[in-house]
Amino acid sequence: MSAPLRLVVLVSGSGTLLQALLDAQTAGTLPAQVVAVGADQECVGLERARAAGVATFVEAVRDHADRGAWDAALAARIAEHAPGLVVTAGFMKILGPQALAAATFVNTHPALLRSFLGAYGVWDIRSYGVTVTGSTAHLVDAGVDTGPIIEQRTVAIAPDDTEASLHERIKVVEREMLVDVVTAMAAGGWRVEGRRVHVG
Repeated sequence: MSAPLRLVVLVSGSGTLLQALLDAQTAGTLPAQVVAVGADQECVGLERARAAGVATFVEAVRDHADRGAWDAALAARIAEHAPGLVVTAGFMKILGPQALAAATFVNTHPALLRSFLGAYGVWDIRSYGVTVTGSTAHLVDAGVDTGPIIEQRTVAIAPDDTEASLHERIKVVEREMLVDVVTAMAAGGWRVEGRRVHVG
């Protein structure tokens, strides 16, 4: 039996996506192990990791001379844990070339890419008046939410949805999808052909 896929998870906030992975790991349904959780600042996500007995680290941009130096330091911290996959779970920083070269990164975004990219996707969705949205799991590249798409799941928008209520319903789908995607990648591997990600 092969060893579980080693995961490093990067967080910046509440860590609910991380918790979904930790819960699946505890339940024995995730063929992967979260070996470390990193952040760009102290946050609730790190508290969740520590409560689960997972190693943590903080690599703050302000502690480095420039973004290039921070990127190199982050790459080194990730490499210390020899991950098979890195999950950016609400990590609110753009990764540089050295970090991206250190591993394969998976991210989730609360919209159906290629629409509504960036940090204000849910606000933009409500402002634009679309009736269906969702969440996207994708590989991370040098752009902002521009990496090859792995999976997408839809969420209908109710007429009385606020930005907050819509985002909460998207998060439910996002957490389930992330666990399913990481499970599939850990169990069956993956390969990338252009913009296509083949899992399993």
